[in-house]
Amino acid sequence: MTLKRRTTCWGDSPLSWAEIYPWRSPEAGAPVIRQVYDQVRDAIMSGALKPGGRLPSSRDFAARLGVARASVVAAYEQLLAEGYAAARGGSGTYVSEDLSGVAELRPAVVETSRAPPSIPARVRDLDEIALPEPRPEARLFATGRTLLDARAFDAWSRSTRRALRTLGPVHFGYSDPRGDAELRAAIADYLRAARGVTCTPDQVIVTAGAQHAVDIAVRVLLKTGDKVWNEDPGYLATRHALVSAGAEVSYVPVDRFGMVVAAGVAAAPDAKVACVTPSHQYPLGVTLSMGRRLELLAWARDAGAWIIEDDYASEFRYDGPPLASLQSLDGGERVIYVGTLNKALFPGLRLGYAVVPQALAGAFANARQLMDRQPPTLTQAIVLDFMREGQFAAHIRRRRIAYKAQRDVLAAELSARLGAVMEVEVPDGGMHMIAYLKGDRSDLEVEAAAAEAGLSVRAISRLYRQAQPRSGLMLGFTGFPARAMAGGVARLEKALT
Repeated sequence: MTLKRRTTCWGDSPLSWAEIYPWRSPEAGAPVIRQVYDQVRDAIMSGALKPGGRLPSSRDFAARLGVARASVVAAYEQLLAEGYAAARGGSGTYVSEDLSGVAELRPAVVETSRAPPSIPARVRDLDEIALPEPRPEARLFATGRTLLDARAFDAWSRSTRRALRTLGPVHFGYSDPRGDAELRAAIADYLRAARGVTCTPDQVIVTAGAQHAVDIAVRVLLKTGDKVWNEDPGYLATRHALVSAGAEVSYVPVDRFGMVVAAGVAAAPDAKVACVTPSHQYPLGVTLSMGRRLELLAWARDAGAWIIEDDYASEFRYDGPPLASLQSLDGGERVIYVGTLNKALFPGLRLGYAVVPQALAGAFANARQLMDRQPPTLTQAIVLDFMREGQFAAHIRRRRIAYKAQRDVLAAELSARLGAVMEVEVPDGGMHMIAYLKGDRSDLEVEAAAAEAGLSVRAISRLYRQAQPRSGLMLGFTGFPARAMAGGVARLEKALT
């Protein structure tokens, strides 16, 4: 389904900031007309007023400046004569659409002779983080993408209209930093039913997504120098959050049963926090075995440590029943359970949640308030309506069926066309699969070649820290219809050869 983008404008003109530009009243000693002309011309030349943008009406402009209307009209006439402005009959005066014949626009530059400020080391560290560049367009095989079918889109539109009709004072002011109480209750009900999570609404903190929830947990639980466990390979954003907080990270290897808990105990038995993705390990897609889960929980209890369980994409399990969440096994005492609606619905939603032990609920709420005050009230109202109407559960059910089909088609195409050069791991759940490259082929080289072909496959070797890296590719399959897979694999085959 294609959506048309609307431009904020007057008529067909670009957005104009003339109404809020800091116009100055003319000063004594210089001609008024010249001062008005200079102000408007300077605003155009600096780029503050864009080509095609509407200028204030002469009557309003004169009243704002405290001058005679005739002075503004005369200044506008001079701008029109020199090509800076254009008149539209019955509509008003606008910045000229084409200023190339007048002068080159120049953004304002603040001149300074002062020495540049010293930059803290943490600023440099954050500046040098190599995060993936956001891409508004959905390149085939990009990870983290979702699809809304027509039924979900129509239901979402209805929920949006109902939410807008029922706007009240709470939507226009400050509200609970933990999130809307009714939405938190709905999330708690959903998690009890879907993942066996033990919680009350008071333990739910609504966030902007899983990464936001992890960041809050890091701020609350860790201080500089504290030891933490993180999976190796693992999610880069979590690693960066830990490093930025000044934590001492122990990179715990992952095998086919998930995080090797014994290796974590050997490396840092006194760690304060363990970060883990047990349902669908990122990036390898393996599931933490029940034995490892119990082993991890036993260590946390004995060490007085906390576990951050990132249960991203747990809604999408295709083969066999899901294992219980760590939080449900723990009873909610040592585990911070993190989830996201951005994967279940769409990335642009920017809503997730953390379920925290009762002892941490107040600290998490305060930390969340200090970061950005509260979640957006209107978005919460829409999601709450979507859940109450039964549309969320129906959407998840339909997506499981569709995503499984997309997964199977992609796996079959990769095996048929590229089986000689890669080994495909078909995941039980999640939103991406791993294709390990055979021989000594560099996954970074393949990633670059695929990008040249307009594909978005991610090399997993860069996600390793200390463990021996494997050469493989992450391919997302949830954001693209099954019919697109064959053509995409054909392009990948061409890029590989």
